[in-house]
Amino acid sequence: MRILVTDSTHPILHDLLRQAGHEITVDTTLNYDTLLSVIPQYDALVVRSKIIIDRPFLDRARHLRCIGRVGAGMETIDVDYAESLGVRCLNSPEGNRDAVGEHALGILLALFNNIARADAEVRQGLWQREANRGLELKGRTVGIIGFGNMGSAFAKRLQGFECNIIAYDKYKPAGYAPAYVQEVSLHELQQRAQVLSLHVPLTPETHHMVDYPFIQRFRHSFHLINTSRGAVVDTPSLIHALDEGLILGAALDVIEYEDMTRDGLNINHLPDAFHYLLHSPRAVLTPHVAGWTVESKEKLAQVLAQKIIATLKA
Repeated sequence: MRILVTDSTHPILHDLLRQAGHEITVDTTLNYDTLLSVIPQYDALVVRSKIIIDRPFLDRARHLRCIGRVGAGMETIDVDYAESLGVRCLNSPEGNRDAVGEHALGILLALFNNIARADAEVRQGLWQREANRGLELKGRTVGIIGFGNMGSAFAKRLQGFECNIIAYDKYKPAGYAPAYVQEVSLHELQQRAQVLSLHVPLTPETHHMVDYPFIQRFRHSFHLINTSRGAVVDTPSLIHALDEGLILGAALDVIEYEDMTRDGLNINHLPDAFHYLLHSPRAVLTPHVAGWTVESKEKLAQVLAQKIIATLKA
């Protein structure tokens, strides 16, 4: 089979696919139009997020048997239409779930203990101990929305902190959570959670899921962690909630203004809501790196290669 890889990935992906007898072409310079002209030649395609795989593209990809996404999110691929054409859509969340679980815990602790703010102050010669008195995670209730690879990895890492872990996942049948996690309804989560961590894909249903009415339904003011997709949270609603004390702090690895196709952020052309976050002492921001570790780069590629090999063999 002929396989086209359009983005950088760990070499183990190419090695495993070649060892399985496939012909690999790697071209990271392709854009949508140039990819459109060559895709009829290929049986499989490996992408990240820079190219949108839409209906016109899929109609052109006459021999395509599968599309592999190096990572978890599939929002840049029209999965339903692809599957209707017999094109399998594969991702590899198993490869970076450990990284996401650790990062979510890290930014939560950074938020609770004012680590980013305190570090910046010390570098300016300020030694403000009382102003940076932190909070302990022990005894608090952490609510997780979305209990797939990422949500369960985060929960696993919370075990040793002696906090109460509750989870809500609309699409899983009862019994999905391990013994140290209590499965609850969304209403119960909103009544009990003091920390909310988001681990859902970006879909029409989850776009701006966390808006102001959603936040108002929480019984307690809470800390928000988002390592899923930026557009799951409506940023103006988040700012409003921070101002009113409904949200006590936000640790965001993703923001809705991120350009996934360019893998970047134009900080000079962003709305006031984002600039509020830039200057807020109650926000911790990282550049979409929760799943971005040395180890996960290899694991993502390895997992995806194995799935592609199995699919092409079938």
